[in-house]
Amino acid sequence: MTQVSVPVLDFGGQTAQLLVRRVRELGVYSELLPHDATETAVHALNPQGIILSGGPASVYEPGAPQLPAWLLTADLPVLGVCYGMQLQSYALGGQVAPPAEREFGPATIEILDEHALFTATPREQLVWMSHGDRLEALPPGFHPIARSANSPFAAMGDDARRWYGIQFHPEVVHTRFGRELLRNFVHGVCGCGSDWQASSFVSDAIERIRAQVGSGKVLCALSGGVDSAVAALLIHRAVGDQLTCVFVDNGLMRLGEAAQVVETFREHFYVPLVAVDAAEEFLAALEGVADPERKRKIIGEKFIRIFEREARRIGNVQFLAQGTLYPDVIESKAPDRQKGVTIKTHHNVGGLPADMQLKLVEPLRYLFKDEVRAAGLELGLPEDWVWRHPFPGPGLGVRILGPVSWERAETLRRADAIFIGELRAAGLYRATQQAFAVLLPIQSVGVMGDGRTYADVIALRAVTTEDYMTADWARLPDDLLARVSSRIVNEVPGVNRVVYDISSKPPSTIEWE
Repeated sequence: MTQVSVPVLDFGGQTAQLLVRRVRELGVYSELLPHDATETAVHALNPQGIILSGGPASVYEPGAPQLPAWLLTADLPVLGVCYGMQLQSYALGGQVAPPAEREFGPATIEILDEHALFTATPREQLVWMSHGDRLEALPPGFHPIARSANSPFAAMGDDARRWYGIQFHPEVVHTRFGRELLRNFVHGVCGCGSDWQASSFVSDAIERIRAQVGSGKVLCALSGGVDSAVAALLIHRAVGDQLTCVFVDNGLMRLGEAAQVVETFREHFYVPLVAVDAAEEFLAALEGVADPERKRKIIGEKFIRIFEREARRIGNVQFLAQGTLYPDVIESKAPDRQKGVTIKTHHNVGGLPADMQLKLVEPLRYLFKDEVRAAGLELGLPEDWVWRHPFPGPGLGVRILGPVSWERAETLRRADAIFIGELRAAGLYRATQQAFAVLLPIQSVGVMGDGRTYADVIALRAVTTEDYMTADWARLPDDLLARVSSRIVNEVPGVNRVVYDISSKPPSTIEWE
């Protein structure tokens, strides 16, 4: 790379990828690399500084991830975040220990002296803490920069070495001046400019695809969402007619979606497309299965087997392309994130069979949703497609809680179409970043037409979010929710109750399964 970067070394923290996002928002390229990445791999990104992420381990535990030896002599600015700070201290002669009380949630820190890390921020500020250990003594050469009621060393620094550590998380929105701190580190300490933007990813991705694929043939798994569409257009620009897209209707799509995807893609993008109706195969494989992880893995493997079958029919296909994004990788504990914790298995990451015959091409693997949308606009995708709400790869299979059947899928399809249709009619579709209906695995008593009913329950979910790694429930108007509820109960047979999900992420996830 010719552009500079500030990579993040990954120690398994659930918000490690947000550090990457925040650095990119500052106009500086960043990637999340394994904590034990080689010096050669890191320097290939032309780093001007390094950030050490948080993580779930304790530095003194046997087998805990350690500071890379090469970093000690790399002459690069370093910012350690939470576990990253503790690791700096532990490796350089400080003391780390569990306190009498752990510190999770909001805390106020006090800046002890003016410092470059906290330029243009107040002396007292609200931050987000999430740690079980803390520093008890600083390593030689470091001085305290900030403290909190629970952490005597909430921030530390060695200005000569340009090594800094903070006990809190600047990457989350709950830290009031977190972005300013990262800006001070990236621009002030590391000396980076602002020469990276999401749209500039396109030309670089095309070169990477050409280098990986060579003269080989690529089959692209097209779902109809923005992610797979952007992946397909990138690959088509890179290798032209070496690409064939395959759309699989698994019987778990939204109302009318299969026909819409095929028609739109064939008419607007002029990329070869094969449509496969595999509804019966998927529903047969899912019969009687209620566990969400099993459902995801069954669906993931079934997709791959169908793609392998189509690849054999096309002939001489070596690569399978997917629209995998960063959040998928993070939550699934993908092979390149072994220190992470599995939240749920995304069918296109952790759900892939071990004996898969095709090599993966994932040009969006380290992008966030908003960055993919920027790339989509750069590639000429229509705005309606670019701004479609995310739809999970397993489709309604993970929005039908409990066993999946055609009848239950039809119930959910109709309820979901009413909800999304009313959102669009009210002009609120773009005001939410994801909205959908869920069919619950329970029934409830109701009264309709003076008679008793015992029927299904639909849950509505709508969220607002910047990055899909954290989210808040959308405050939709009461009259809209009332109208949606009334229509679903009156128009969808077998449903007599509608509820609205008011959970944030965390502690909940956006999807229910």
